[in-house]
Amino acid sequence: MYQVYGMAESGNCYKVKLLLTQLGLAYRWQETDTRQGATHTPEYLALNPAGKVPLLVLDDGRTLPESNAILCYLAEGSALWPVDRFARAQVLQWMFFEQYSHEPYIAVARAIRRFFPGREAELPALWKKGYLALDVLEQHLRRHDYLVAERYTVADIALYAYTHAAAEGGFDLARYPAIQEWLQRVAAEPGHIPLG
Repeated sequence: MYQVYGMAESGNCYKVKLLLTQLGLAYRWQETDTRQGATHTPEYLALNPAGKVPLLVLDDGRTLPESNAILCYLAEGSALWPVDRFARAQVLQWMFFEQYSHEPYIAVARAIRRFFPGREAELPALWKKGYLALDVLEQHLRRHDYLVAERYTVADIALYAYTHAAAEGGFDLARYPAIQEWLQRVAAEPGHIPLG
């Protein structure tokens, strides 16, 4: 059985929980609140020197941090990880986009509005760049039902996590009809669970 260290309110941790649930894999969840310093104890840093969640611990004790790396590992051999080489590269393309062009703005704006009100001066710059990422996503989803290969993959899970909670960061998703339809399709996938 897998063990997952994660924070229930985190979109990055939610990705892992959603995939484990949808694949029907057994796991133990260890709630780990980064805001309370739980990822900076000597015990936790021995498991993940980066001091972040999520963290997947395998049966043999090996550890794997970073949400999208965990998604790729868990999805291997399932329908959510394409067999076709180019499609796999496209999944990775969207996962890299999520971590570099989407999550740093949309997730951070959400975190500021929920947990760090003293940092609200940062929001306008985050909104500007977050909307650019949503524009890219909307343009793609106007032509495709899913991000890769016209079917649900871990790329959709990676982008869904923070996109569906973007309004909590102050983003107006009413501007994005294709994204809204895609969010509904993802939420309708078997085994879907809510964030939190």
